[in-house]
Amino acid sequence: MIEAARILGQARRDNTGVSLPGEMVPTGEDAAYALQAALHQWQQAAGHGRVSGYKIGCTTAVMQEIVGVPNPIFGGVLDVNVHQDSATFALKDFQGVGIECEIAFRLGADLPANGAPYRRDQIEAAIGSCMAAIEVVDNRYGDFRKTPSPVLIADDFFHSACVLGAEVVDWRGVDLAATEGRTYINGRPEGLGLGAEVLGHPVEAMVWIANRMAALGRDLQAGEFILTGSLTPVYWLNNVPAEAVISIDDLGDVRALFN
Repeated sequence: MIEAARILGQARRDNTGVSLPGEMVPTGEDAAYALQAALHQWQQAAGHGRVSGYKIGCTTAVMQEIVGVPNPIFGGVLDVNVHQDSATFALKDFQGVGIECEIAFRLGADLPANGAPYRRDQIEAAIGSCMAAIEVVDNRYGDFRKTPSPVLIADDFFHSACVLGAEVVDWRGVDLAATEGRTYINGRPEGLGLGAEVLGHPVEAMVWIANRMAALGRDLQAGEFILTGSLTPVYWLNNVPAEAVISIDDLGDVRALFN
């Protein structure tokens, strides 16, 4: 596992394609998450940042269809890859960059593994704030439909960076299921979706990750944030310079420039 973590970490560091020798491919999701944790340890030891939040992927039917994974998964987000309100990225730093329109939450209280199984009301009580977010994803796999899903999970499931918007503390007054999110590329609308696309309600994604991590013996901690999955289909930039704007009703806008 240490060698597999090194291979994944060096690929991320060197911006090269991701693959693992067949004998190193994890068998099943739990083994994939164990390798993912080993990757995060390698990255932190190498000075590449520490995990400060998480992303959830495949929380909508459309994203499950695009990626070919029939259930939600999670990955880690390194603090060095977190931006506030807007950010500028170089296209040369990606294999195949894409944009996702997301609702994110920041925890105001711990969710320890020994408290599971968690109910939705418990999760809502632990959430401190809500925000609009861009997840910047990177297709490091080529034909990702042919990449074993445990490899995708171990490699944080396409994650590269994120841009978080202003934090809304009184988010409980927002109907997040009915909230509309939109993706704009160079001012043109390229995607639209509702919060209800995310497991029926974005908070349900929080319930899912708290209980999934608890099943692995892992805690969620106050101050960590979670990207709950894209309301709209991923938009691949195809290595073309662009300005991306994510706009979510009642939560605001975030921007990313790629050149």
